Amino acid sequence: MNRDNFEKNSYAAEVTEQVREAYTIDRSGEAGQGVKYGLRNEDGTGVLAGVTRIGSVRGYYIEDGARMPMEGQLFFRGIDVADIVKANREADRFGYEEVCYLLLMGSLPNKQQLNDFCGALAKARELPENFTEDVLMRAPSRNIMNKLASSILSLYAYDPMADDNSLENMLRISIELIGRFPIIVANSYAIKRHYFDGKSLHIHRSKENLSLSENFLRVVRSNKQYTDDEAKLLDTMLVIHAEHGGGNNSAFVCRAMSSTGTDTYSAIAGAVGSLKGPLHGGANAKVMEMYEYIKANVSDPNDDGQLKDYLSRLIDGTAGDGSGKIYGLGHAVYTLSDPRTTLLKQCAREVAEQKGALAELELMERVETIGIPLLMEKKHQSTPMCANVDMYSGLIYRMLGIPQEMYTPLFATARIAGWCAHRIEEVMTGGKIMRPAYRAAVRSVPYIPMDER
Repeated sequence: MNRDNFEKNSYAAEVTEQVREAYTIDRSGEAGQGVKYGLRNEDGTGVLAGVTRIGSVRGYYIEDGARMPMEGQLFFRGIDVADIVKANREADRFGYEEVCYLLLMGSLPNKQQLNDFCGALAKARELPENFTEDVLMRAPSRNIMNKLASSILSLYAYDPMADDNSLENMLRISIELIGRFPIIVANSYAIKRHYFDGKSLHIHRSKENLSLSENFLRVVRSNKQYTDDEAKLLDTMLVIHAEHGGGNNSAFVCRAMSSTGTDTYSAIAGAVGSLKGPLHGGANAKVMEMYEYIKANVSDPNDDGQLKDYLSRLIDGTAGDGSGKIYGLGHAVYTLSDPRTTLLKQCAREVAEQKGALAELELMERVETIGIPLLMEKKHQSTPMCANVDMYSGLIYRMLGIPQEMYTPLFATARIAGWCAHRIEEVMTGGKIMRPAYRAAVRSVPYIPMDER
């Protein structure tokens, strides 16, 4: 159907209200009793679904059966991500490729192992012949995440061994996907700008001797120019977002799909679809959208009273996008702090001072300071809350000159390493198809013949 002449399906509009009742469930009724909605236990912890050696997320500890708050920690294969970021910054080097190796292979590489791995990633960046023209350009998309997912599924057709779930083949596909993600994302954005925004089309090739973050900035920018500081900041972002345990929604989707025996491309495309959601990776763009609402509707954002009033309206669902959320605040596991946010705030302040964006950063910090106790009060929550990774990531991307449409795709570009590791672990150790239960909320009713309806 021609995009310019798209029309809403009038039949769907006519029957919507009629159908609404069929999808209404009284969760407080008998059928809803004992159901762990969102796969959460009554105390807010996640339902235990498996065991992993890849990532570990710690935001509380259990004492005498009660959940106790603690400063958050994130581990990649047992190594604190804060230590990884610190080591990279002190050595003034790129670290994302090392993290990819750690997650996939299970241990930190030595120099030769890392060089060999980076060489394999560099070769993997090359897309199949005519892929850009036949797949990316033939059906451009307004949303880069949807284009990324469809492109991953299209790669299946170019791979004669796509259904081979041997360890060797899954590793081969994982390396290719890690290398290709940033190129697909950058090219999809360039094509989107051309077809939907009327901009000139620039498609650049990657270079083998550059890191993943350098290549991304080179390919996505029309002039192919970037600074070393910019590339290393983006590299830090990729490291921080590379993995977050098996319980986050996208990793769980990847593992659930992998438990069926499906191919790698299908499982990873499913994870991308999950990450797109505004309650998951899409929140980084929603945070920046929320700040535009604040700046447009609060006459003096530096007035704590005015800001609190607007945040209260956000929570009530009468302002912003009507979701009732302050995007960037709260997390399913972290309580006192999100370790990723701690790292990002440090990076954000350093760059904001250079870019003259301190006022915007300080507004975010004030939303965090005012919004957390306000949310806890309105939600009648006693467990401490914290800002999550999405609160400051969008600002850093903006200061890097990266458009909002790219925020979540960059999250995916980083997280592909963790997804691939979870995919391999599930196939190698899972052994059973994941099959949760749903209780029927409707009693048996007789079939009514057509002439009696």
